[in-house]
Amino acid sequence: MALHRKQRPDAPDGFFACEAAGLRWLRVPGGPPVADVLDVGPDHLDLVRLAEVAPTPAAATDFGRRLAVLHDAGAPAFGSPPAGWTGDGFFGPLDRPLPMPAGSSGTWGAFLADCRITPLIEALPAEDDLPRFAERLRSGAWDDDDRPARVHGDLWSGNVLWTPDGATLIDPAAHGGHRESDLAMLALFGLPYLAEVIDGYQRVHPLRRGWRHRIGLHQVYPVGMHAVLFGGGYLGQLRALLRQVLART
Repeated sequence: MALHRKQRPDAPDGFFACEAAGLRWLRVPGGPPVADVLDVGPDHLDLVRLAEVAPTPAAATDFGRRLAVLHDAGAPAFGSPPAGWTGDGFFGPLDRPLPMPAGSSGTWGAFLADCRITPLIEALPAEDDLPRFAERLRSGAWDDDDRPARVHGDLWSGNVLWTPDGATLIDPAAHGGHRESDLAMLALFGLPYLAEVIDGYQRVHPLRRGWRHRIGLHQVYPVGMHAVLFGGGYLGQLRALLRQVLART
């Protein structure tokens, strides 16, 4: 069995244990394949090495179905960490992960404002629209009756590996969140055959009306984190997203 080791001698405390817990939590009956954890330590995570193949429309449709099953497995609350982990999570690359606070909110808006946008306000104090966005979230402007979903949390295209077993999840920032956030991340950097993924998803769990108009809403946090990590054009993208979202309510 071929092994893939992720390693960092000075990793933040719990970094690899949190990822391992997330991978195990995301493995649900009927859900997407997830990278197998072989061993975890303070400075490493050993996974089964995955063989990659070219994506196909059929594989994408199947991934959509399975992703809906995963989301429907649910979570105790918005912001709850994966089973087997009790602290905050992490978001970002191996060489510079940033804290991703855990929480236990009854509404998605309060969770996003308190656990995601407030840290962005602290990191990007010059972005005047972020406090307005947080206030709007706390008001419940975008809340609905969808219960907390079991989300990957960093589901950009690079964290979906196409393998002989299907689209396989790696590198999660797993938590209880909103299902549309994972789908918005898939759209952010362009996943192959995304239309087929959405079609498969809706065969299992139809999305609420207007979900396409809320993609930008769910992209504010990941784009904001990229602005913190990398600056540059992500700052302009964040400002444009905030103007777009705030103009709609």
